[in-house]
Amino acid sequence: MPRRRLLELGAIGLLAGLFSGLFGVGGGVVVVPLLILWLAYGEREATGTSLVAIVITALAAVIAQAAYGNVHVREGILVGVPAVGGVLLGTWLQQRVPGAVVRLLFAIFLAATAALLAVRG
Repeated sequence: MPRRRLLELGAIGLLAGLFSGLFGVGGGVVVVPLLILWLAYGEREATGTSLVAIVITALAAVIAQAAYGNVHVREGILVGVPAVGGVLLGTWLQQRVPGAVVRLLFAIFLAATAALLAVRG
């Protein structure tokens, strides 16, 4: 892999980690758009690649947040277990929807989330 590509992927990872530690987001909100816009990944490849990164990032984030007493394991499990079903359904759906539609829906989701946070903040 070319050095430039390694540096770009590292920069994306650094931003994702920063956002994950600061806001609790990173993979989907940072990695996916940057892989698509900066490195020309397809939507499906960006999503799959981001999910690998999320596993690593989430483990590190849980350890760091636990050190500050911010982790509620029971509630995390109650959210995480049903999320598995959502992941399976979402992945199945993503494979059947055109990439451009997935990209547009994701952009709408991010814009709506930003608007709600701005209004409620």
